[in-house]
Amino acid sequence: MTGKSLLLSSAILALTALSAQAQTELTVYTAFEADLLERYAAAFNAAHPDITINWVRDSTGVVTAKLLAEKNNPKADVVWGLAATSLLVLKTEGMLEPYAPKGVEALDTRFVDSDSPPAWVGVDAWIAAICFNTVEAEKLGLPAPTSWEDLTKPEYAGHVVMPNPASSGTGFLDVSAWLQMFGEEKGWDYMDRLHQNVAAYTHSGSKPCKMAAAGETPVGVSFEFRGASAKTDGAPIEVITPSEGLGWDMEANAIIAGTPNLEAAQVLMDWAITADAMAQYNEGFGVLALPGVAKPVPNYPEGAEAGMIKNDFEWAANHRAAILEEWSKRYDNKSEPKT
Repeated sequence: MTGKSLLLSSAILALTALSAQAQTELTVYTAFEADLLERYAAAFNAAHPDITINWVRDSTGVVTAKLLAEKNNPKADVVWGLAATSLLVLKTEGMLEPYAPKGVEALDTRFVDSDSPPAWVGVDAWIAAICFNTVEAEKLGLPAPTSWEDLTKPEYAGHVVMPNPASSGTGFLDVSAWLQMFGEEKGWDYMDRLHQNVAAYTHSGSKPCKMAAAGETPVGVSFEFRGASAKTDGAPIEVITPSEGLGWDMEANAIIAGTPNLEAAQVLMDWAITADAMAQYNEGFGVLALPGVAKPVPNYPEGAEAGMIKNDFEWAANHRAAILEEWSKRYDNKSEPKT
């Protein structure tokens, strides 16, 4: 073989290797808000152009149910952005591949699974809040609520929208928090009384706030960042953090056991907790797993982070099925139709 032929052969081999590398694809299940996905993937690909992300996106409950249904024939390689309470359920089922991403020791310990190596790692938190439309409330003569208990008062009848916990992670963190804060008996009593005032349960955690921002309801039980974003965009709302305490959950990541793309999955897990990744999350979340990175968020409600309850994620995950069964039996008659 001539020197020229050898060089040509080497170039072909190199191009073939690059082509094979470029074809690495990861199927990533997520409950991140749809408007964030393109930006997250672009930021990841700027660092790792050789890995393509194929998103499968839905609400928390739907993604969780899909993963459990696929337990014996997994379709996902990675979960990037799903409630920690859901990942704890998958962990119990033996569906997660433990992995300690590079730099995990720098994260707030609340955001890391207690096992070593961890089965999952959190990246940011979202926190319960009320989106309150001041214009619509004034028309109806409604005072601004300051507590969860306020929402059970007669004047709010038909004016409260909140997420269904079976389909929405935001809905589940609300219900789980009320049961933890008030105790189970008083928690269910509270939800019985709240139910009398609820106009509808949505299948999206952000939708009640979007409805409040649009004037479709005066009170939307949602999460703090969605409210801050809506207010920054000009919606006539106040973002209220009820005085009893705030449920919260975190967007967390994990590798699905048995993935044939383990190396690429680990690369994504590594990148997903870098400062660059945290800067991306900060566009959609106010509380991050990596301390000292979060920048101030316009119109972010005072007291949100301080109001976060001491959340027993293990308890919430272990009781999730029973909680949802009881909730559906009591309140599902006001849920929006599933589309």
